[in-house]
Amino acid sequence: MTAESLSTYTRAARIYVRIMKTNITLKLDADLLREVRIMAAKEGTSISALLAARLEKMVRERKAYEGARRRALIRLKEGFDLRWTPPRSRDELHER
Repeated sequence: MTAESLSTYTRAARIYVRIMKTNITLKLDADLLREVRIMAAKEGTSISALLAARLEKMVRERKAYEGARRRALIRLKEGFDLRWTPPRSRDELHER
Protein backbone atom coordinates (compact mmCIF):
# COMPACT_ATOMS: atom_id res chain seq x y z
CA MET A 1 0.00 0.00 0.00
CA THR A 2 1.46 3.37 -1.01
CA ALA A 3 1.56 6.39 1.26
CA GLU A 4 -1.03 8.13 -0.92
CA SER A 5 -3.50 5.25 -0.86
CA LEU A 6 -2.95 4.86 2.91
CA SER A 7 -3.76 8.56 3.37
CA THR A 8 -6.94 8.18 1.30
CA TYR A 9 -7.91 5.07 3.28
CA THR A 10 -7.29 6.87 6.58
CA ARG A 11 -9.44 9.84 5.51
CA ALA A 12 -12.22 7.49 4.39
CA ALA A 13 -12.07 5.61 7.70
CA ARG A 14 -12.32 8.88 9.67
CA ILE A 15 -15.33 9.99 7.63
CA TYR A 16 -17.00 6.60 8.17
CA VAL A 17 -16.47 6.82 11.93
CA ARG A 18 -17.98 10.30 12.02
CA ILE A 19 -21.19 9.30 10.23
CA MET A 20 -21.94 6.11 12.15
CA LYS A 21 -25.40 6.45 13.63
CA THR A 22 -27.28 4.50 16.25
CA ASN A 23 -31.01 3.92 16.26
CA ILE A 24 -33.15 4.63 19.31
CA THR A 25 -36.77 3.88 20.11
CA LEU A 26 -39.17 6.47 21.49
CA LYS A 27 -42.60 6.03 22.98
CA LEU A 28 -44.76 9.01 22.14
CA ASP A 29 -48.40 9.80 22.68
CA ALA A 30 -50.33 9.39 19.41
CA ASP A 31 -51.42 13.06 19.38
CA LEU A 32 -47.86 14.22 19.97
CA LEU A 33 -46.57 11.95 17.19
CA ARG A 34 -49.14 13.41 14.80
CA GLU A 35 -48.02 16.97 15.64
CA VAL A 36 -44.36 16.02 15.24
CA ARG A 37 -45.07 14.47 11.84
CA ILE A 38 -46.78 17.68 10.75
CA MET A 39 -43.91 19.79 12.09
CA ALA A 40 -41.31 17.66 10.30
CA ALA A 41 -43.30 17.78 7.06
CA LYS A 42 -43.55 21.59 7.25
CA GLU A 43 -39.77 21.77 7.68
CA GLY A 44 -39.30 19.32 4.80
CA THR A 45 -37.46 16.75 6.87
CA SER A 46 -38.00 13.48 8.67
CA ILE A 47 -38.89 13.08 12.33
CA SER A 48 -35.51 11.48 12.88
CA ALA A 49 -33.61 14.38 11.28
CA LEU A 50 -35.78 16.90 13.12
CA LEU A 51 -35.10 15.29 16.50
CA ALA A 52 -31.40 14.81 15.75
CA ALA A 53 -31.02 18.50 14.86
CA ARG A 54 -32.86 19.62 18.00
CA LEU A 55 -30.83 17.29 20.22
CA GLU A 56 -27.57 18.47 18.65
CA LYS A 57 -28.62 22.07 19.31
CA MET A 58 -29.42 21.24 22.94
CA VAL A 59 -26.02 19.60 23.41
CA ARG A 60 -24.18 22.56 21.80
CA GLU A 61 -26.07 25.02 24.01
CA ARG A 62 -25.35 22.96 27.14
CA LYS A 63 -21.65 22.80 26.30
CA ALA A 64 -21.54 26.54 25.61
CA TYR A 65 -23.31 27.23 28.91
CA GLU A 66 -20.98 24.95 30.86
CA GLY A 67 -17.92 26.59 29.26
CA ALA A 68 -19.20 30.09 30.04
CA ARG A 69 -20.06 29.05 33.59
CA ARG A 70 -16.60 27.56 34.11
CA ARG A 71 -14.91 30.72 32.76
CA ALA A 72 -17.12 32.95 34.93
CA LEU A 73 -16.31 30.95 38.07
CA ILE A 74 -12.59 31.20 37.31
CA ARG A 75 -12.90 34.99 36.88
CA LEU A 76 -14.83 35.24 40.15
CA LYS A 77 -12.22 33.19 41.96
CA GLU A 78 -9.39 35.35 40.58
CA GLY A 79 -11.29 38.56 41.31
CA PHE A 80 -11.24 41.84 39.43
CA ASP A 81 -8.77 44.67 39.83
CA LEU A 82 -11.02 47.73 39.96
CA ARG A 83 -8.09 50.01 40.85
CA TRP A 84 -10.11 51.41 43.73
CA THR A 85 -8.42 52.85 46.77
CA PRO A 86 -10.36 53.84 49.86
CA PRO A 87 -10.53 57.58 50.58
CA ARG A 88 -8.04 58.84 53.13
CA SER A 89 -10.61 60.90 55.02
CA ARG A 90 -14.32 61.45 55.43
CA ASP A 91 -14.03 64.86 53.76
CA GLU A 92 -12.35 63.34 50.71
CA LEU A 93 -15.14 60.78 50.51
CA HIS A 94 -17.82 63.48 50.31
CA GLU A 95 -15.82 65.80 48.06
CA ARG A 96 -17.51 66.71 44.79
